Amino acid sequence: MAAGKGTRMKSATPKVLQPVLDRPIIDYVIKNILSVGISPENIGVLVGSGGEQVASHVNKAFPGVKILWQHNQLGTGHAVKCAREWWQSYENLIVLNGDLPMMTPESLKELISCCNQHDCTVITFNAANPGAYGRIIRENNHVSIIEFKDATLEQIKIREVNAGCYAFRVKALESVIDLITNHNAQKEYYLTDALALMNSQGFNTGAFTMPEEEMQGVNNQRELAEVSRVMRDKIINRWLNEGVRILDINSVYIGSEVILAPDVVIMPNVQIFGTSIINEGSYIGSGSILNNAVLGRNVKLTAYVFIENSELKDNAQAGPFCYIRDNSCLENNSFAGKFVELKNSHIGENSKVPHLSYMGDADLGSNVNIGAGSITCNYDGSKKNHTRVGDNCFIGSDTMLVAPVEVESNSATAAGSVITQRVPENALGVGRARQINIENWVLRRNLHKQTSTSQPEGDK
Repeated sequence: MAAGKGTRMKSATPKVLQPVLDRPIIDYVIKNILSVGISPENIGVLVGSGGEQVASHVNKAFPGVKILWQHNQLGTGHAVKCAREWWQSYENLIVLNGDLPMMTPESLKELISCCNQHDCTVITFNAANPGAYGRIIRENNHVSIIEFKDATLEQIKIREVNAGCYAFRVKALESVIDLITNHNAQKEYYLTDALALMNSQGFNTGAFTMPEEEMQGVNNQRELAEVSRVMRDKIINRWLNEGVRILDINSVYIGSEVILAPDVVIMPNVQIFGTSIINEGSYIGSGSILNNAVLGRNVKLTAYVFIENSELKDNAQAGPFCYIRDNSCLENNSFAGKFVELKNSHIGENSKVPHLSYMGDADLGSNVNIGAGSITCNYDGSKKNHTRVGDNCFIGSDTMLVAPVEVESNSATAAGSVITQRVPENALGVGRARQINIENWVLRRNLHKQTSTSQPEGDK
């Protein structure tokens, strides 16, 4: 269920799209469901407030998942009823809240395995601080929920509480769904009433207890920050146990889909997100940010390297202060140095872009050396154009490679050149104006200045 407004989040972004680390809350829920073997077409996401945003995200991230609508938010019972046309063809229905990113696949498997034990299974947890949660009453082989405001002093002491999630036998649910009323102060239809109705009709009801941490919902920005912290700590501990060295566990953030190998070293203030993969022996320097990055073995990021949707192969190096993006690739033993940007470019084996350069839409061969301040002029005002530099080339400092252009293998360019045409193999490309020295120009300029300032005020 993902139809609520999430008013307490105080954000224009729907609650289930708020990020925990680098992923929206709802992604964790759906991924957990998929991981236990439930196919996308058997998952329904009920949307309402902000539904267009939620539906757009789910359709893109999880093709095949069914979008269900609750156009008017009239309570959880009304929400399930809105989805009736979808779920009535199934034997069992599990109703989960969309803001449970901490729930694990292991617990979900256990819940699924016990679905057939009861006509209705209410999901519970033992709360350290039960607060205003509805208390769970187990008696006479039935389970009931007593709301906090209706509970006796003894019932208030009960620590097992309602998590707001349920597993139903569909035939039993259909027997009571139309009997739920809105005779309450909020004039809403509550799914908790389905449990009471089933008990009154002699259906078999029970409870399944989840760990409290996994049932921690998100209702405001503070709770979002707390869940993010818990998730981060959980991920960090996992990788520490797998042999990853993390120097400062309080300043490093790692996403849930990242894969790290043993002997990876992560320095302080590093963020690694998306589907990044870091292989053995690689070093991630302080301040680096990686998103959908693939690093081979023994890659070294000196410091403050930003990589997104790109790959660095074995023994490649980058940084400090380097930006690598848009499907760029550094081959084995290549190097991108300080204040270098690579965009959609391929840097061949043993090639170097050491400093103060931009390579966009470029293909560099092996053993290429790019001089400081060189760039590819890849955009002509309407489209991006490609630059190719062959093997064993030397590009002199401050060379402008005006794409589309090619520098063939074993060639060079002179420093300060603007290269607009092909440079043949073994040639030197020179594309700069001839230097002219004007004798005594500085002396004449200075004499003119002195003459101008020595004139009387009235003569100027």
